[in-house]
Amino acid sequence: MKPNQIGVLIINFGEPDEPTQEKVTPFLERIFLQNSGLEPGQEAISRAKKLAEDRAPGLIEEYESIGGSPLNKQAQYQSDLLEAELRSRGLDATTYEAYQFTEPSIISAVQKARADGVGHLIALPVYPICGRSTTVAALEAVRSALTEENWGPRYSAISGWHHHPGYRSFRAEHISGYLSEHDLDLNDPETLLYFSVHGTPIQFLSEGNRYDRYVEEHCKMIAAELGTSRFEVGFQNHTNRRIAWTQPDNENAIEARDETNLVIVPIAFMHEQSETLSELDLELRSFTEGLGKSFNRVPVPHDDERFVGFLATLVEDLLTGDLSTTPTVKDETLSLKQCRCAAIPGVYCANAGRDLPPSPYAVPNDP
Repeated sequence: MKPNQIGVLIINFGEPDEPTQEKVTPFLERIFLQNSGLEPGQEAISRAKKLAEDRAPGLIEEYESIGGSPLNKQAQYQSDLLEAELRSRGLDATTYEAYQFTEPSIISAVQKARADGVGHLIALPVYPICGRSTTVAALEAVRSALTEENWGPRYSAISGWHHHPGYRSFRAEHISGYLSEHDLDLNDPETLLYFSVHGTPIQFLSEGNRYDRYVEEHCKMIAAELGTSRFEVGFQNHTNRRIAWTQPDNENAIEARDETNLVIVPIAFMHEQSETLSELDLELRSFTEGLGKSFNRVPVPHDDERFVGFLATLVEDLLTGDLSTTPTVKDETLSLKQCRCAAIPGVYCANAGRDLPPSPYAVPNDP
């Protein structure tokens, strides 16, 4: 082991590289098995298999309609750029792509980092808003992999970072550029800033995950940086299971608004994937235009060099900051503290030091 060598796990959801039954069905099985606790009393493995078999044909059609998912290639490109950026800042760092549900898996990336002699392993899920089945589950998988490998390097991780001023500014600037390029004005009463967010089961929120409040505050802050207080938030929910999801669904939210010109921002994503290229660009566009409204979708800034610079700054903050105080980030402050949502040793978060209003989905304590 080389104590000063840094390994950064760049963790993403992952999507199959080919729209085939042989690749899509196992991918879905892994997703459904991870979340099997959402339906107590079911035989987890058989239930996951059945859900995957039912969902696979539709998902294969989605992948075919968009020419295959670009997620993994975009994530690899980000990883390569980040490694180059960290090294340009004088760090002996190597990045490792890892995916929750496709190869290379989290455990295989951990094994590679160990073989390379990494002394300090940093896990960095590339999810802007911390959710239970994304960020938290990914970091739990890293901890399980370290245990399984019986490997004890210096370990730390970054979970939630949507509140980081550098990220907020970057994302707002990107949206502003799109508005200018397409001659769109948020002050026009017919134009609406609309945030589309990946949904999450209500059960996760009632158990304490703060995803719903992160979504609310993040969208409000981005809108404010764009100079407007008029915006809407809707969720891309999945209905494979008969459980409650975050509301409102996109279709209901869009139909309820009077504005006829929508600027759609997939704010919870940092890659183009089936949820953006199919669910938004094909399905939601068709629904919106069917209502007589125009659909303007802001691309995900996955290849923006500013984002890579932001990720590099996050890693530097973790390496050089006194995490018990408030390190300085580009003339603004960011407090990295022990994460509340991912209660795992060594996981730090830009949100943890802040109190938020209670979730409307929270289960009240017994008196």
